[in-house]
Amino acid sequence: MATYVANVTLFDGRRVRERAGVLATGGRVAWVGAHARAPREARAAEAVDGAGMTLTPGLIDCHVHLCFDGAPDFVAEAGVTEPYAAIKCVGNAARHLATGVTTVRDLGGFRSVVCDVAKAIADGRIPGPRVVASGTALTITGGHGWNSFARQCDGADGVRLAVREQIRAGARSIKIVATGGVLTPGIPVDFTAFTPEEVEAAVDEAHTWNVPIAAHAIGRTGIANCVRAGIDSIEHGSQIDVEIAREMKAQGAFHVPTISALAQIVGHPEDVPAYAVSKGEQIMGMARDAFRRAIREGVRHACGTDAGTPHNPHGDAPKEIVQMVAWGLTPLRALQAATSNAADLLRVAGEVGTVEVGKAADLVLYRGNPVDDPSVLLAPATVWQGGVVVGGAG
Repeated sequence: MATYVANVTLFDGRRVRERAGVLATGGRVAWVGAHARAPREARAAEAVDGAGMTLTPGLIDCHVHLCFDGAPDFVAEAGVTEPYAAIKCVGNAARHLATGVTTVRDLGGFRSVVCDVAKAIADGRIPGPRVVASGTALTITGGHGWNSFARQCDGADGVRLAVREQIRAGARSIKIVATGGVLTPGIPVDFTAFTPEEVEAAVDEAHTWNVPIAAHAIGRTGIANCVRAGIDSIEHGSQIDVEIAREMKAQGAFHVPTISALAQIVGHPEDVPAYAVSKGEQIMGMARDAFRRAIREGVRHACGTDAGTPHNPHGDAPKEIVQMVAWGLTPLRALQAATSNAADLLRVAGEVGTVEVGKAADLVLYRGNPVDDPSVLLAPATVWQGGVVVGGAG
């Protein structure tokens, strides 16, 4: 049945319109415009009164790990079988929908598990957000993630082979681990992993297959190597400096800060492994400064939570948006980071990310206006995916 949201404040993914109307039918947006000029078809549709409310595109989380639940010890949680991990993915996917997140990018799981879950969701076998799967993340031998979510590979040819393996398994995105990380013991957080030649091979191979490639990159040298190679997004980016930020803007590379992950690791010293808390504390201030530096230099941001890391549950993209505002991004730009920017990064802008005629009717209705008060995002009234209600408090 068609649905018409009437007289609503509309954030269409780019800008805000007052007293708007949106008609959805057949799972697609059929009409967008001024409520006063609604078409005849709107009268026959199920009416939703949008007075005092804001309608947005479905939110997009560009950095999740569906195989992980957010247990305090990330490495220990990796010790499950692939079938068990797939079951966890199903539950974690549903949590995203409930909070208004209708698209996610998974940046590292077990072999082809997330690729298969993504296909099952797309085929309608299980509920969940649209999943842009990356297969298994790629790291150097002994690098960050080797003992949890990443495949080890070395040399330019070895990296190309690993990228091709992920594509063969169904990946529609690639992730490389370009530096050390917080959650792997024994590796400095800013350690430079892949060589420039290896990074260039990964980027070239991913782009040959027309898929975006993300880099876990915390240390400055690793970040710089990735940006110069043409990476699509820097995940974390704690040591982005002015020079790197300017190059990112020039190349159109996105920054996905994953503030939630760092905040939760540092905020739970009672049960998160001490080595992880220590490394998190080491870079927290750097990460905030790098984020603000990227804002000043005009780098585009995309929303990503790193869901599945310690105490960082799935479905918390609304909280990440609030965090980005607290760190200095305007509410409008933070909303763009979780909608139109994110869709551009994931190369799904033809389908989602904005409220436009012909696109999927992935929509979220909120009481109040998140541009005025971002905390409004924490309690969606109604969530539609493909025009069907899948979440919200009603």
